[in-house]
Amino acid sequence: MQQRSRRPQLAEGTLPVFVFPTELTFYADEQASHKQVLTLYNPYEFALKFKVLCTAPNKYAVVDATGAVKPQCCVDIVIRHRDVRACHYGVIDKFRLQVSDQSQSKALGRKEVIATLLPSATLEPPLSQSQVEEEEERRRMKEQLAERVFFEQAAFQTESRTVSGGPSVFTVLLGLLCVAALMLPTLGEEGTSVPVYLHLSVNKKLAAAYVLGLLTVVFLQT
Repeated sequence: MQQRSRRPQLAEGTLPVFVFPTELTFYADEQASHKQVLTLYNPYEFALKFKVLCTAPNKYAVVDATGAVKPQCCVDIVIRHRDVRACHYGVIDKFRLQVSDQSQSKALGRKEVIATLLPSATLEPPLSQSQVEEEEERRRMKEQLAERVFFEQAAFQTESRTVSGGPSVFTVLLGLLCVAALMLPTLGEEGTSVPVYLHLSVNKKLAAAYVLGLLTVVFLQT
């Protein structure tokens, strides 16, 4: 029996792209920091092609700037700063990760990552306890991705098939909840009238974005 393709019909630029970290900081006085790693996740059931673009290509060397990511897998992209000079201190450069279906040429999704060169790490304030916890949770997320995504996608697909002609009420409400969570202020953000207890941590917003991405695929398949 011929297998039916699980690839959703997506408009250009609508596929959520999951990449961590979203900021790269290089330090002139730390040789080890001149090499950074971006991790691109593919939580979908189809393979993705990727391409890395940069606003200042002469300043960076990107190892494997193009490639593919298998379904429910991730790849590490190594970026090296090769022009560490004082004239570049504080300049914000941008990397853009574009992903597409292996059978298509159009970019289904895009994600930008900013990069900054600083003279020394000692000029930055030390990480707070919450920031340390966020970094640890990001590392755990990478390790648990393969196990979590299969279960979650299977659950969403089962839910989406329970109601003919469209997504279930639960799926819609969950999507709206994720959107609301992303619109709330980030923990530590000042100058907002929203109560402090409604400020969400970066990890909670990442989780909301992750679930929203899965729901997007479900909506497009129904």
